[in-house]
Amino acid sequence: MADIVAYKILTAAELTELEESAFDGAPVDIADGYIHLSTAAQLTETADKHFAGQSDLWVAAVDLGALGDAVRWEESRGGQLFPHLYGPLTLDMVIAYGPVERGDDGTVQLPVSG
Repeated sequence: MADIVAYKILTAAELTELEESAFDGAPVDIADGYIHLSTAAQLTETADKHFAGQSDLWVAAVDLGALGDAVRWEESRGGQLFPHLYGPLTLDMVIAYGPVERGDDGTVQLPVSG
């Protein structure tokens, strides 16, 4: 079975938090009670809607398969199912991360693990 991967866009300060200990969520995550994640297909729309005009952003690829019941797929924007992480995000859950970069067509490029 293929790995199930979701993505989290982080500010530079949030990335530092993740690297140094654990990421408990952005203010919207904390208010909602879970960390918002996106599928690859949802990532560009998430970046455009929630991070427009911001720079120094990072994208982390999260291995959902290892998280078990901590991840729930719940309806959100436009009736789509989004992965939500109930608990902190730690670096051992992340399989790759890198700066948010866009392709020629404007889509957010997925991070590549080495």
